[in-house]
Amino acid sequence: MSRITGFNSPLLLGFENLERMLDQASRASAEGYPPYNIEQIDDSGLRITLAVAGFSMDDLQVTIEDNQLIIRGKQGSDEDDRLYIHRGIAARQFQRAFVLAEGIEVVGADLDNGLLHIELERIVPEPEIRNIKIENKNSKVKRTQKQIIDAET
Repeated sequence: MSRITGFNSPLLLGFENLERMLDQASRASAEGYPPYNIEQIDDSGLRITLAVAGFSMDDLQVTIEDNQLIIRGKQGSDEDDRLYIHRGIAARQFQRAFVLAEGIEVVGADLDNGLLHIELERIVPEPEIRNIKIENKNSKVKRTQKQIIDAET
C-alpha cells in the first residue's frame, strides 16, 4: 500500500527526497537528551546550543553527513572507581541530528561552560535566470535524416 503525501503534486518536480528528510527530522526530534536551543542570530545566522555538562571537547564530535548535522557525545570511562550515593547528572552517550536545508552552512562550534554552541549561516545564492532556446521540431527531424544517393544513375 502506498503512502499519500502532500508532495505528490505534478507541479512539484524533483522533491522526491523531501519526504525522506521530513521522516529523518521527525525521528531525530523524538529524543530528549541532551536539551538544546535554536536561536535566530541575525537575518542569515542561526545558533544551536546543546547542554553538554560534564563533556569535554575530546568527548564531543560534530560532523556533517549528507544533509544532516550530527553531534555525538561519549564520555570516557574514568568513573569506574567512583561510588555514587546519588547520581542525577546524566553521563550517557548521545547522538543528536539536525536536518539542514540546502544553503545552510556550519561556520563554527565552541564549548563554553558546558554549552556547545554551533554557528550556522544561510547562504543566499544569487538568482539565476536562463533563457531556453525553443527549436522547431520539423527542422530538427530534417537534420537527422540520412540522404541516400543512387550510384547507378
